[in-house]
Amino acid sequence: MTLPQIIVDLMKLLFDLAVPAAICTMVLAGIALRREGGVNFQAGGGFQKWMLWSVIFLTLPQLLSWLAAQGIVLPPQSGNINSPWVLGVETSFNNFVSEILVARLVPILAAFFVLKAALDAAQGQNPLGSIITAIFLLAASGTVQLMRTWNSGSEFATSDMLDSIWNFLAGTILPEAAGLAVVGAILNYARHRPFMPLVGSGLAFLSVSAVWKLVQAMAA
Repeated sequence: MTLPQIIVDLMKLLFDLAVPAAICTMVLAGIALRREGGVNFQAGGGFQKWMLWSVIFLTLPQLLSWLAAQGIVLPPQSGNINSPWVLGVETSFNNFVSEILVARLVPILAAFFVLKAALDAAQGQNPLGSIITAIFLLAASGTVQLMRTWNSGSEFATSDMLDSIWNFLAGTILPEAAGLAVVGAILNYARHRPFMPLVGSGLAFLSVSAVWKLVQAMAA
């Protein structure tokens, strides 16, 4: 059965808006991260869900190609949009994400989280959660571009990208977090405050990959 042209154009619209939608969900992931603590996240919480949606949007063509390999007939993903109205919707959404969300709203939102960090510190609370959220928001667009380089292009691109995110977290982010934990432990030691929890956190960050391989070996 031949699909109406408007349906085909709407399908192409969804494919074309996948990357801007991933940027939107990345911003929502940053907001959810602060709601869940800023330096930690809840298992199955909003941060994980929005990050997963970002991965799904970035690997949508490959995910649908896997469905096509299972025998599900899908409309073509390539080609131009014929409807001027649908093309206008695509252009408007792309401009909104690039010119308003990324260029204007995200920096303002990050600035408010910096203010929140200052207020947290004034109340004697830890300002690190709000600072990390501000950094995450400012890097949302760049993070999406980095994640696009992890798209393997295969039918299993979604799981491959999740695996790349884990490798980046374990190989890049956690060692840097361990270094910050050591610096914090030194500062606490000089101020005669508890420092062993930070030392333990640093060792744990450096040992995550090893512990994961140990768990895999025990489960095998």
